[in-house]
Amino acid sequence: MESAARGQADYALGHGEHELARLTHQGKAFLPFTRQLFEQAGLGAGMRVLDVGSGAGDVCFLVNELVGPTGKVIGIDRAEQAVQWSRQRARSMEMKNVEFLTCDANDFSSKEPFDAIVGRFVLMYCPNPVETIRTLARLLRPGGLIVFQEFDMRYVRSHPLAPTFERATAWMRETFRATGTQVQLGTDLYSVFVTAGLPDPCLRMDVLLGGGQNFPGYEILAGTIQSLLPVMEQLGIATTAEVNLPTLAKRMRDEVIAMNGIAFSPALIGGWSRKSDESQGRFGGNRGPADFDPGPSVLNCT
Repeated sequence: MESAARGQADYALGHGEHELARLTHQGKAFLPFTRQLFEQAGLGAGMRVLDVGSGAGDVCFLVNELVGPTGKVIGIDRAEQAVQWSRQRARSMEMKNVEFLTCDANDFSSKEPFDAIVGRFVLMYCPNPVETIRTLARLLRPGGLIVFQEFDMRYVRSHPLAPTFERATAWMRETFRATGTQVQLGTDLYSVFVTAGLPDPCLRMDVLLGGGQNFPGYEILAGTIQSLLPVMEQLGIATTAEVNLPTLAKRMRDEVIAMNGIAFSPALIGGWSRKSDESQGRFGGNRGPADFDPGPSVLNCT
């Protein structure tokens, strides 16, 4: 999951190679939902787009497809490991118009306003999502898009109830809650946007669900538990022996299949709105060139 706001909840998943690879695996499973959200919101050719909490880079790479060679994508993340990982991936794919910067969302500045600002699984780690949206909206041109997709983890379940899947889900939710993550932020997106001063957002919800051998949800959940495990043990939520990572995905799959059941991912709730002329004053307006030192277009980032 991606994150990039100062004073955020503890990012319990970490930023190691396993977690960055997990983000890419998860991103592939959720790619159709994020693509549909961005297309429905209006991202298109030639746009200049900021991706907040760019993580392993997958959202930036998707946006790059949508904006094409005449567009520009900048991804920011607080974790240097994630930024270096994403830069290497971009080089390997020879993406010329995608840039990654190590930066806190609250410290990011740009001489040029953005046509769109996007983020996936970011606001759920912010202690004050409303203030984060207000801060980011100042970087948008009038009429610019702001699009976020967030989880509501209350939707994760199996049917009929599969004990191992339900236990792993409970470990995940408890760990996230204990570290300050807002596990139902997706459902709160409408309120967050409106309270921040944006026009009423449009919303959509998607859920990955399925059964059988090929459903990827078991590996996604097991990978999340692997990233969370050090924190889970510190908090006394579960031990390595209880989790038994090497067999966790298989045990979940076998139980669900044995009951001819299905499993659900968290709900992915997307919201989008446009910065209106009326909201310009509420956000303080786009900061112009006079507010910045001459030189690079991006400040306080590396």
